[in-house]
Amino acid sequence: MSGHNKWASIKHKKAATDAKKGKVFTKIIREIVVATKEGGAQIESNARLRKAVEDAKEANMPQDNIKKAIQRGNGELPGAAYEELSYEGYGPAGVALIVEITTDNKNRTASEIRKIFSSHKGNLGETGCVGWMFDRKGYITVNKNDIDEDSIMTIVLELGAQDFKNEIDSTIYEIITEVSDLENIKKQLKEKNVNLASAEISMIPQTTVTLSGDDASSMLKLMDKLEEHDDVKNVYANFDISVEEMEKLNS
Repeated sequence: MSGHNKWASIKHKKAATDAKKGKVFTKIIREIVVATKEGGAQIESNARLRKAVEDAKEANMPQDNIKKAIQRGNGELPGAAYEELSYEGYGPAGVALIVEITTDNKNRTASEIRKIFSSHKGNLGETGCVGWMFDRKGYITVNKNDIDEDSIMTIVLELGAQDFKNEIDSTIYEIITEVSDLENIKKQLKEKNVNLASAEISMIPQTTVTLSGDDASSMLKLMDKLEEHDDVKNVYANFDISVEEMEKLNS
């Protein structure tokens, strides 16, 4: 299982707990604010805002919270001024990481993110040090329990997806698209009654680093701590941990 695939599965299992902590709401509200400021308050014509609102509804966020976040984004209500940043660095055994940030205080955030890296056998690097190891793509997942492999593979390839992946030890099918094709393929899959587990713009690693033992444990703890930080929007990494190793870590 690749780092992206594996962490997507782990995050799915953590979602309910994170929602109870309020972290999901905090991050979604920030995304709605930024998306509105960037592309306007009309959901129909703003794909990023549309995705953020969909995420809010899936997290059972009250409609009033969504409305106020949009109003903050278009200036109708006062609120913090957010900026988006991207940090790059290395985890255990040289794993490459990209951390996307939304913050109202970049100096504070940089200090806190640097501390998280150093506490888990990692370190921040210069801008561009690992970005070349990833490709920006559309990324869609479908639960294997919802449809058989032949059916979903036939559908996505007919729709023009760039790649289809079915790792035996995963619970999801992965569909890779060009960024420009994501919205159209996502829409057509829904029209064909295919239930999507996720659909997003992502950074897909070109190669992976296999981890085991202490390095694997430290890597998962590093990912967890980064994801928990309120200012962190997304974390991408190129690690690989075998199913057997994951079972050891979970035992």
